Amino acid sequence: MNCLFFTDQTMHKISQSKGSYNIIYQLPKIFYSTIITSLINTILKLLSLSENSILSIKNENNYDNYQIICQKGIKIKKCLFIRIAVFYFLSFIFMFFFWLFISCFCAVYINTQLILIYDTLFSFLASMIYPFGINLIPGIFRISSLRNPKRNKECLYKISAILAFI
Repeated sequence: MNCLFFTDQTMHKISQSKGSYNIIYQLPKIFYSTIITSLINTILKLLSLSENSILSIKNENNYDNYQIICQKGIKIKKCLFIRIAVFYFLSFIFMFFFWLFISCFCAVYINTQLILIYDTLFSFLASMIYPFGINLIPGIFRISSLRNPKRNKECLYKISAILAFI
């Protein structure tokens, strides 16, 4: 995704700095690529993760309505098949497009490959670090509300539930 943010202005800035890496200039682009990558990742996770559907079939304990359970299971299997097929199709399209784009970019702009690698590494580090912050903030609110001996911090607990949902 970082490669998509290399514009003419970025190339001009790189040529002005004689090929040196300026992280301050690249930081917004790294941030944007991390956000877009996590959105694409979330969409692909929604398509691929199917344990809730499988558990709903497994947890049906009503053997009197066996026919209804079988019909429901068949519908869920069809839905799972479609979701997995769409997941593989989108994954293949994304990987092919990014492979082609990066190959062409690196073939044309040979001197910017190192900067692209730095941007990619920083984006990868950012995508590994930001979940800690996202999950740590609701935890801080929840722990402080539960550790209060009077238990009158219900507002903090509700805020933590809202932040965890977001």
